[in-house]
Amino acid sequence: MRKVLAVLVCLLAAESIGNAQEWANKMFNVTSHDFGTVARGAKAEFRFQIKNIYQEDAHIAGVRSSCGCMTPQITRSDLKTFQTAEIVAELNTRDFLGQKSPTLFVTFDQPFHAVVELHVTGFIRGDVVLQPGAIDLGTVDVGTEIEKKLQVIYAGREDWKIVDAKTADPNFEVEVTELGRGAGKVSYELLIRLTKTAPVGYIKDQLILVTNDARARELPVDMSGRVISEITISPTSLFMGTVHPGQTVTKKLLVRGKKPFKIIDVKCPDKSFEIETSKEAKSVHVIPVVFTAGDDPGKVARKISIMTDQGDNLAQAFTAYALVVKADGSGKANDTPAHKAETSGE
Repeated sequence: MRKVLAVLVCLLAAESIGNAQEWANKMFNVTSHDFGTVARGAKAEFRFQIKNIYQEDAHIAGVRSSCGCMTPQITRSDLKTFQTAEIVAELNTRDFLGQKSPTLFVTFDQPFHAVVELHVTGFIRGDVVLQPGAIDLGTVDVGTEIEKKLQVIYAGREDWKIVDAKTADPNFEVEVTELGRGAGKVSYELLIRLTKTAPVGYIKDQLILVTNDARARELPVDMSGRVISEITISPTSLFMGTVHPGQTVTKKLLVRGKKPFKIIDVKCPDKSFEIETSKEAKSVHVIPVVFTAGDDPGKVARKISIMTDQGDNLAQAFTAYALVVKADGSGKANDTPAHKAETSGE
């Protein structure tokens, strides 16, 4: 009888571990990534997205890599309901060459212990070198044109060519110039131009170098930056928290301008949100956003617009959202797998 009880305890423990593991896996949108073929010195970075879709708080205890060729980082360790984080996986293309297939182990210790495996693959070429390894545009004012240069150096066949350089973003223009050819080396300079038509927002794209090399016809180059307007809001997605019906919470919003400005109006379709503003002209406004939860449980999300005296085209908007749960304690962690938050999609 004791042996039977021991077996049952082991089976229940294994099932609990399996449930916890599955709970953690569901927080990731993907658990693998293939960089394909990249040049030496190229920036090869991928961000694994994590979202807490449960009512319990989650905590990432750490992340490690099976290979020194991969450096992982965590953007946020503590995750409340609907909060997001990223595991940033960067392949070291300067000190390593050839095929690499590291595994990242992401360890959670709250509300359960679990380890999620993230699989990464990529082939680093030693005969093609990029300088710099990526196109970093930095912060660009809207309506401003900016140019960056990229050098590509190849060692090998003398007939090696870049036949095209393309991107899916129509706001980029690329000029390819061959600088030299001979003694087994070929060099190019690329001029990458972000045009004035680029809209406000973050830039996360790739420039694809198309070559006549049958082994690896395409080589990716990461491009990043941000186009900003005269007025910016931070954060653009404001989470008020997990609250009970009738509970009031306050969060702060930052509205920044390049010169002093006034906030003349705030448009919100929901009276549950109250936004207090100052009529004073200043470059930075710290605005309290107050939310009072209604009686109905579930997710509340509202788009709120802020109008300034700088013109209608400089009006900005942000999304405020909260999760309303019943006050009976049903949203707290217990011995069963974590409770999935209702309407968890944004």
